[in-house]
Amino acid sequence: MAGAGISTPSGIPDFRSPGSGLYSNLEQYNIPYPEAIFELMYFFVNPKPFFTLAKELYPGNYRPNYAHYFLRLLHDKGLLLRLYTQNIDGLERVAGIPPDKLVEAHGTFATATCTVCRRKFPGEDFRGDVMADKVPHCPVCTGVIKPDIVFFGEELPQRFFLHVTDFPMADLLFIIGTSLEVEPFASLAGAVRSSVPRVLINRDLVGPFAWQQRYNDVAQLGDVVSGVEKLVELLDWNEEMQTLIQKEKEKLVAKDK
Repeated sequence: MAGAGISTPSGIPDFRSPGSGLYSNLEQYNIPYPEAIFELMYFFVNPKPFFTLAKELYPGNYRPNYAHYFLRLLHDKGLLLRLYTQNIDGLERVAGIPPDKLVEAHGTFATATCTVCRRKFPGEDFRGDVMADKVPHCPVCTGVIKPDIVFFGEELPQRFFLHVTDFPMADLLFIIGTSLEVEPFASLAGAVRSSVPRVLINRDLVGPFAWQQRYNDVAQLGDVVSGVEKLVELLDWNEEMQTLIQKEKEKLVAKDK
């Protein structure tokens, strides 16, 4: 399970940190209250603030960091059953984790849907509009196109319900960089069997780690990347991590050219 804390080292502000979080920085968007940017009723009246934010978060503006590549290495080693992420920045995909290993619980910019005729489109089709500060419209019916990001009150993607079979099968749960405040995502922390160790790598103790610890819980508190580095060192995967990061960075540089 991963949250905004794995993306802040890539330069993406999280939502809730006082002063630096996205909600604190939304004054510039002229909206009645911060959460309005993710509310459908407001979006239909004024989609502009959401697309201003989308321009900032659209895939391609940021690069994965050490924590993302650790999760990719777990996948390469055949150890990743699934990665449940709250993030909408798509950095897990950029790090090379295949979409079938991902559950993007709060949606993704990789696909988009017309709010009127419900046609589906690749998110990439509208990148040009978003970057040019234009609200994207459906080529078929001219309705506003909304990236498949989950707004307040919307249902989570169908894939989220894979948790019903995934969590009972897991033999280790990593919880990295999340406040465990947003439901139903947060309650997944309690969905593994009680014999399964849960490892929290996070700035603070959160959720059940704060109020209902199990005997086999492990918490590594402080900076997320430093916590992941410590784990990689204990696993003796340093060399493999460096090789993977180097290879992937070269790929991204080549792609930019």
